[in-house]
Amino acid sequence: MNKSSRTALSTALSLGLSLGISPLAAQAANDAELAEIRKQLQQMKDAYEQRIVQLEQKLARTEATAAKAETVARDAENSAREANLRPPLASATGAPPAANGFNPEISLLLQGQYRNMKDVPNRRISGFWPTDINEPRGFSVDETELAFSANISPFWRGQVTLALVDSDVEVEEAYFQSLGLGYGLGLKGGRYRSGIGYLNQQHAHAWDFADAPLMYKAMFGQAANYTEDGLQLKWVAPTPMFLEFGAEIANGANYPGTDNNKNGSNAGAVFAHIGDDIGVSNSWLAGISYLDTRAKDRDGSFQAVDGSEATGNFNGKSKTWLADFVWKWAPDGNAKYQNFKLQGEYFYRKEQGSFACLDTAGGGCNGGAGVTSRYDTRQSGWYMQGVYQFSSRWRAGLRYDQLDPGRRDLGANQANLNIANHTPTRTTLMTDYSWDEFSRVRLQFAHDKAMQGVTDNQVWVQYIMSLGAHGAHRF
Repeated sequence: MNKSSRTALSTALSLGLSLGISPLAAQAANDAELAEIRKQLQQMKDAYEQRIVQLEQKLARTEATAAKAETVARDAENSAREANLRPPLASATGAPPAANGFNPEISLLLQGQYRNMKDVPNRRISGFWPTDINEPRGFSVDETELAFSANISPFWRGQVTLALVDSDVEVEEAYFQSLGLGYGLGLKGGRYRSGIGYLNQQHAHAWDFADAPLMYKAMFGQAANYTEDGLQLKWVAPTPMFLEFGAEIANGANYPGTDNNKNGSNAGAVFAHIGDDIGVSNSWLAGISYLDTRAKDRDGSFQAVDGSEATGNFNGKSKTWLADFVWKWAPDGNAKYQNFKLQGEYFYRKEQGSFACLDTAGGGCNGGAGVTSRYDTRQSGWYMQGVYQFSSRWRAGLRYDQLDPGRRDLGANQANLNIANHTPTRTTLMTDYSWDEFSRVRLQFAHDKAMQGVTDNQVWVQYIMSLGAHGAHRF
């Protein structure tokens, strides 16, 4: 309260009191009593003004103390942050630091669903290498994901992701990652999701649909992703737009390759991504990738021309090219209440080598003696999907998948095996509801024609629950 305000308030108070006692003064007070009353009013006014001055001084001292405390707190926070990034120092006696300094980020992902689909034995994608797709009907607990991550030092970070399925525990990821190599370089080593494609780098809980596109199942089998044990080097260019290049060497043990149990690398990959913003409401990302791996005795089950089950294996090279594109829109860059994402990928695979038809229940493959012939295939596929968030909690999406069986030359085994001439397709609709960033429930319908002669109208109900700290998802 400034001086003018105090003066006005004092004047009003004096006037109010004066008016209040004026009738009494007119009736009973003489001039001396009136003077005494004015004196008392003046004393009250002086005391009131003095009290206001004291309160203002106290307020100024309090504000100064609060500002000092804020500065101290900010300095303490900065010191703590620096301490967390600084390697722990040994004590004066040379003893190692206390073990309780390790405090990792822990997250747990709960995921399950209800599937209503046809009872189809040996569910697979017709015309493509016969990798069985094991999707149980009814209620089931899908993969439960337990993740640990922490900074190792100012220069390195580590993460372990465990996949829990029934009684099995699988190390899905276990890698170290650089934090400060400089010059835009990044190094990752251990077991990690390859940087090829777009969807491959995302965990299942981050997908916009309850399952992976047919393309990913055809490329990588039941897992629908490509994980490697190896090394990855990336470089992000110092340019206004995002520009990334990466290369990988790995053991190539996962489909389409196999574990060859040899020294050195059995698989290699290169990829590049470019992206930018268009105004404040639009952004995009595009990429190309290449995977080169080898298979040794990659086995599978096939259908013989007599209808019986045949077994065989492939030895040779597998080369896969990928292209991906993502476009995102959000009004004024605010995606909380409304946004749209368009996403698509394409792959082309070439495999060359030898194929051995080993045996059939009906005596095919040269009467069970086995036939080895050439194996030469050219196959491709793609998907396109759009997801629209029309409120803070509701989304809806549409996806279309299509695969091309392409050219398949099995040499002499062409006469022994029934090679499906079918174009797998699928149309999928979904809607989901999120209470917050930690909980989501999804309803999905799919018109699936991935198997020759089978039309399967599938209904999925899925839940995804997240506990604990969880890092931000990729673009």
